[in-house]
Amino acid sequence: MGDPPVWGRYFELRPADLAAICDKVPVAYLPWGALEWHGPHLPLGLDGVVAEAVASRAIRRTGGVLLPTTWWPAGALPHPSSLSAAGASLGDLLDGLFAQLAAAGWRVAVIVSGHHGHAHELAMIDAAERAISRHGLLALAVPPLALVDETMLDHAALWETSLAMALRPDLVRLDALGREPLRIETSAVIGRDPRDTASASIGVSALNLAAERLAAAVIELRETDNMAPLRALYAQRRARYESFVERFGSDGERATRAWWDDLTQEKPAGG
Repeated sequence: MGDPPVWGRYFELRPADLAAICDKVPVAYLPWGALEWHGPHLPLGLDGVVAEAVASRAIRRTGGVLLPTTWWPAGALPHPSSLSAAGASLGDLLDGLFAQLAAAGWRVAVIVSGHHGHAHELAMIDAAERAISRHGLLALAVPPLALVDETMLDHAALWETSLAMALRPDLVRLDALGREPLRIETSAVIGRDPRDTASASIGVSALNLAAERLAAAVIELRETDNMAPLRALYAQRRARYESFVERFGSDGERATRAWWDDLTQEKPAGG
């Protein structure tokens, strides 16, 4: 049995400790969440809670450094409680972070995105591809659940509610959804109705699978030092959004609003 991978939390490390991790395992994890409305039954910061939990599990398999969770998304769900950064501002922030990580000697940078809105993911892909081209950095930016099964990328529905029940059951209030048929505009549920279906055990399984897939992807990047899989992943993820961009446009904030308005027109939740 070999020694466990060396890792640490950035804000807890002294410079010499950080340098030792970078020298041995030059992998930096950046958990990325959102402050976004998830209906009356889930907390606004759920995406960040999930991102940090997945990153914490993955880094124990790969080693590296875990940066503090960031909470600013692009294109959060339209609601007075949602807070978001404009797409350009998010891109500037990511460009700066990637440049500094590359200059400091980190070889792999992993954005673990608990938020998977259209505008948000496209902004992260843009920044990751710029980091690859400008710095030769192996920048992986992906919602980890997408590495398991695309259908798990719901909103406030079966999967996200199960994740919340696994991580912070004290913050889940399913009774706040009532017992009437759900409406998207009041429940935020996009996907399977979580009432009587979501569970902590489902959430734990999803977390473990996501962490395993993410860790495997990071290990492959380190072993091969090859950017081709990243470029292929981003081409695949962009293709997923082609019809969305064609219909709603490329301006992230406006496109998110137009998509939400279309989604909520006389449509029930849980479909």
